[in-house]
Amino acid sequence: MYALVKASAACGLLLLAACGSTGPASDWERVNEEKLPAAEQPREALPTPPPKRGELIEFFVAATSEFRFFVDAASLSVGSDGIVRYVLVARSAAGAENVSFEGMRCATREVRIYALGRDGAWAGRETDWRPIQPRGVHAWHDELYREYFCPYREPIGSAAKAVQALRTGGR
Repeated sequence: MYALVKASAACGLLLLAACGSTGPASDWERVNEEKLPAAEQPREALPTPPPKRGELIEFFVAATSEFRFFVDAASLSVGSDGIVRYVLVARSAAGAENVSFEGMRCATREVRIYALGRDGAWAGRETDWRPIQPRGVHAWHDELYREYFCPYREPIGSAAKAVQALRTGGR
């Protein structure tokens, strides 16, 4: 019995060694390596000044939403890393505002918050990338992804095109 266990362990080690081969990449590996998102480029400084009401572009999320949502046109950028960056403003019916500087990675359908706006200044820590859920709790991210910033899972071509998409109600 001991010899059988010893032989099985040796066989298992051989299989593990074969799996760890460092030979040339297969065709599948080469094709799928190209699909990986580019490394995130270092982000420039946080947007200044804070968003101005005249430069906010409203976009529709849902008739049942208690908030109205806006993107600051002056803050929009599309990086060479495929990330669309923007300032989002969520305004309640009472007039209270939540302001955040965010990034959206189209290739992986993810979003992250870089900073939160408070009294005209930026605060808080960056969040990790998290998936954008279709019709989830944060429906505004799904709406920005589908209709404005990531047509066909690709970042929109430029900040000017993103502004145009927001002003005309989407793609």
